[in-house]
Amino acid sequence: MQKSALYPTVYVLGNGQLGRMLRYAGAPLDINVEPLAFNAPVFDLPSDAIITAEIERWEETPLTTMLAQHDKFINRDVFGKTADRLTQKSLLDELNLPTSPWCVVENPNQWPEIFTNIGEKVVVKRRMGGYDGRGQWIVTKDNKELISEDLFGEVIAEKFIPFDYEISLVGARFRNGETRFYPVTHNLQQNGILRYSVTDISFPQQTQQQKQAESMLSKIMENLNYVGVMAMECFVIGEKLLINELAPRVHNSGHWSQLGCSISQFELHLRALLDLPTPTLTPFAPSVMINLIGTAHHPQWLNTPFSQIHWYGKEVRAGRKVGHINIAHPDKAQIIEQLKKLRYELPEDYHSGLDWVAEKLK
Repeated sequence: MQKSALYPTVYVLGNGQLGRMLRYAGAPLDINVEPLAFNAPVFDLPSDAIITAEIERWEETPLTTMLAQHDKFINRDVFGKTADRLTQKSLLDELNLPTSPWCVVENPNQWPEIFTNIGEKVVVKRRMGGYDGRGQWIVTKDNKELISEDLFGEVIAEKFIPFDYEISLVGARFRNGETRFYPVTHNLQQNGILRYSVTDISFPQQTQQQKQAESMLSKIMENLNYVGVMAMECFVIGEKLLINELAPRVHNSGHWSQLGCSISQFELHLRALLDLPTPTLTPFAPSVMINLIGTAHHPQWLNTPFSQIHWYGKEVRAGRKVGHINIAHPDKAQIIEQLKKLRYELPEDYHSGLDWVAEKLK
């Protein structure tokens, strides 16, 4: 006889690694999480179902059309607003939150005005779909021909920001307006893709940055009446934070929480969606996440003390996220020792990033 479920089923639009990890996080709490491929067949949703998504954009299929129009889709109207950089940037301006100067690029006649009013060097980004280094170009008056005719109206130009480093804040909002936040995480991108995240509550400026970032992300989530986990990526310039991008979902830079915190970002998202009691988030120790990009599996990763391996079961291809390694320990010297071990087990293009992580932890 089938037992009754404690909670409604949570359906996840998209069945990549984030949906997979949401399913893992739900299992200990007896929360049934069902990731759905975009081309899966249409079905009748249970009356108490809850719908979320692991990605901001999806291809149009009978299933995605049905789910995207369903009143059980939490944050249904948020995804379109944050997926388009035009409406995302407009929201930040409306809320008087700091971001790089920007404009929509609609025709080639704008270039003189852009280089005068936005900056002599700009980053041109696709409004929709550009991520992980794709759909982005660094443009000056000497190479503006990079932006082809078909891109006008589909891209924005942002001032190129020579920032000190990048951070992100991952947090969640509940239906009653309560929020929970993880510590600010320091991030390193390589080729436009997040490779390393480090969190340590003893970082310089941590308290100041935490307060500033929490205030900004709270304001965004409140305005959107958002429920669940959201990530905010920022540039650090001296003591100032500039918002780079928002992600209305669980995020790479929160993966460390699977090993280094009392509640992972995946469990937190489910708790917020289902309005479950949730204590204060308590980090256990300094933590590191290494994103595995287009790298074949190495069995000796499993022999790394104080670590946790997540392998996504994907075909390994250049530039593709295929897994990640979390490391956490109260003694930062122990983490640095494991980073030294991994130098022998990861390709050479990881080495500079491992050095960056070790330097952050000293």
